[in-house]
Amino acid sequence: MTRTIGVVTTGRCDYGIYRPILRRIEQDRDLELRLYVTGMHLAPQFGRTLHFIQEDGFKIHECIKTILSSDSPEGLAKSMGLTTLGFAQAYKRERPDILLIQGDRFDIYGAVLAALPFNIPIAHMHGGESTEGLIDEAIRHSITKMSHLHFVSTPVYARRVIQMGEEPWRVTVSGAPSLDNLKSAKLLNFKELSRKYGVSQDQPFLLATFHPETLTWDKTRFHVQEFLSALEKSGAFVLLTHPNADTGGRLAAEMVKNFAAGAKNAKFFENLGTTDYFSLMSHAGAMVGNSSSGIIEAASFGLPVVNVGERQRGRFHGSNVLNVSCSRAEILGGIQKALSPEFRKKLAGLKNPYGDGRAAEKIVAKLKQVSLDSKLLIKRFYDIGR
Repeated sequence: MTRTIGVVTTGRCDYGIYRPILRRIEQDRDLELRLYVTGMHLAPQFGRTLHFIQEDGFKIHECIKTILSSDSPEGLAKSMGLTTLGFAQAYKRERPDILLIQGDRFDIYGAVLAALPFNIPIAHMHGGESTEGLIDEAIRHSITKMSHLHFVSTPVYARRVIQMGEEPWRVTVSGAPSLDNLKSAKLLNFKELSRKYGVSQDQPFLLATFHPETLTWDKTRFHVQEFLSALEKSGAFVLLTHPNADTGGRLAAEMVKNFAAGAKNAKFFENLGTTDYFSLMSHAGAMVGNSSSGIIEAASFGLPVVNVGERQRGRFHGSNVLNVSCSRAEILGGIQKALSPEFRKKLAGLKNPYGDGRAAEKIVAKLKQVSLDSKLLIKRFYDIGR
């Protein structure tokens, strides 16, 4: 009997992670993919990234519109409520056998919460990680406790999930699925990137993204000002990407857009797509900001990263990452160090701590083989040392 795997994607931040898993599910005769699309994918202000899914040829099971026009705390809380309502209706229409979800964002929380009364087993990726500057910290760990299977990116995170009382047999160290893309992606060469994005071999370029820190969202204006000032003072050519849908995200996006519009050496893009983004990472002088891609994927390219502020604080990372505060002086100092030949030379042969690019294989095998019985659904608290 065919097993149905529901997958929830909310935007560019998780879609690239899912892609190799979606391919494997589609190729397996014993599995049926049910792709639920929601959140930023359906919002014009974030580039309406639904078209990336369509271009990749994946069949969309349902589109669930939940995101509101406001990025205030009230707006995000209401969006979480709408997400719960929308997914409750979707599960009533057709219940998947297992629901696979990734991460920690507010716009995925409702999909998990709605699944509980339906007794839908939850398979959670990237649990056990820590982002101390975000409300995502609480969301991630609460999703872990609602989940029945855990696919973690490193042994460190596996120990944390077990420390939270999850039975060891439920936890699989899969590595980060996004790294699987590197095996299949046909990266653009520098000439193609130059024609498409205006980068030049005469000077190293920076790939930059700044998302608001949701625990201190009232400081977003100051943080972005410091970030942009440092980029300007660096004198480097900068490619900026759109912030996520977070509290303060609209302000951050407006400031970044205005900066790029008035600068000779900066360009802004709503979405670059997985292939182009990885291609740029392979040729960039450094990455600057607070995107998780700087923590997880950048090491595979030996790419220096200036990780700004508290958003990614607590995450395990390679020696390519330089942690700085939201001070323009520290950010500028980090950029200068990251672009130095001495620092780049130290990264030769760097091994990515997030796996070997075989995560999708491990995840899909577990989703296919696990028994959908009371052992899976009944959660028992595991005491360490027992």
